[in-house]
Amino acid sequence: MSYGPIDFLALEFKNERLKGEILPALIDLVENKVVRVIDLVIVQKYKDGRHEAVEMQQLAPDMLSVFDPLEVQISGIIQVEDIDAIAEEMENNTTAAIMLFENLWAIKFKEAVLNADGRLLAQERIPYQVVDEVLETFAKAD
Repeated sequence: MSYGPIDFLALEFKNERLKGEILPALIDLVENKVVRVIDLVIVQKYKDGRHEAVEMQQLAPDMLSVFDPLEVQISGIIQVEDIDAIAEEMENNTTAAIMLFENLWAIKFKEAVLNADGRLLAQERIPYQVVDEVLETFAKAD
């Protein structure tokens, strides 16, 4: 089996801003076979600075059914050390989603590169904030 690139992603949300729009957007990516969710952990950081993590296998059956459309492949890859490191970065009274996902869209391209004896020399994800900043600088220069 050939895998696409796998990304580790941690997203933080202010609790009062969560309105239920994130899960449907992620489900859409899964259903359209753009990504495959490999692992997902939800971290809650309370007002007093304590945090609590919930892994998929720890969810009650009724809550787990909400995440069923994600078809999470493997649980347990995200380790306690990863969760603790993210929790340290979180602000109080926030929720974070820590996720490993495979980029399914890249599999055919990767296989083509490998079939041509190509090799990866560099790969880096550029945060959208950096792209926005550079484009804004270009716009000001014009």
